[in-house]
Amino acid sequence: MKFGVYNAILHDRPLPEALAVIAGLGLTGIEINSGGFLPPVHVPTFDEILTSDTARDDYLGLFEGTGVDIAGLNCNGNPLHPNPVIGEKHAEDIRRSIRLAQRLGQHRVVTMSGLPAAEPGGTRPNWIVNAWNSASLDDLNYQFDVAATLWRELDALARDHDVKVALELHPQNIVFNPQGMHELIGRTGATHVGVELDASHLFWQQMDPVAVTRHLGDLVFHAAAKDVLVNPDTASIYGVLDNRFRKLDPSENRTNLGGDEWVNEWPKPAAWDFVALGRGHDVDFWAEWLLALHEIDPDMMVNIEHEDVSLGRIEGLEVAADVLLSAARKHGF
Repeated sequence: MKFGVYNAILHDRPLPEALAVIAGLGLTGIEINSGGFLPPVHVPTFDEILTSDTARDDYLGLFEGTGVDIAGLNCNGNPLHPNPVIGEKHAEDIRRSIRLAQRLGQHRVVTMSGLPAAEPGGTRPNWIVNAWNSASLDDLNYQFDVAATLWRELDALARDHDVKVALELHPQNIVFNPQGMHELIGRTGATHVGVELDASHLFWQQMDPVAVTRHLGDLVFHAAAKDVLVNPDTASIYGVLDNRFRKLDPSENRTNLGGDEWVNEWPKPAAWDFVALGRGHDVDFWAEWLLALHEIDPDMMVNIEHEDVSLGRIEGLEVAADVLLSAARKHGF
């Protein structure tokens, strides 16, 4: 197995410095953002690499002697957004990421399934969480039809480029749990679309990442190491679908998601929080999860994603790396 870091948390520094940080943690891989919600900060010559062997070789040369290799590309976004400024842009970013992966000798692109409107002509994505009424099932059927059209195309492109696309089971996506993944595969017959097993989004849905990993089996192509801490006092009142977000004012520091959409402020206090590995679940749990991943693919790439706001960029990576490597040692990985 290969253990690394998703590089978004290191976008504050040049790529060579990011590689030095990762190597210093005892990790050997970097998952590089290649578009979608975030710009490809660490691939400044993206366009040139797609067409120039010299540019490609110069970029790959940055990794020589560092002890860190590329461990997949990440293009998380909403390629099904009904606003073409967002949806078409993010879909094209996935296509470009697949082509970039081939150019760089990579075989994994991480992204999200996306989420369309619930009916033709709709202008906003509609996440149907609990389809208890018949109209919602009709909406879901329409949404999966929309999703299947795009993902048949992307699956064919990925197959032609010897790349597998791994979907994060993320909220506000049509595929956010195993059932959605099975539905998408059933409708598309996809062979090169599967799952990025990010344990964190399973925890807050009250799912068991080990059980989900073994259930999905060969559909798991890639993995993200991120923990969640459910806060019982708050969750017991507001539940894990807590919606007490605050819309940030343009004068405040906020992250753009494409077009005129922005990340909201997290509920305070939250029902649950993203935390560094080990702060929600102990080393023994992560060792069992790694074992389940190893059973699927002994060469599985597992990359830390750091979103613990209580820890600094490097501090959080240090905490997570210590837990991840301790868990790996339990099985000799």
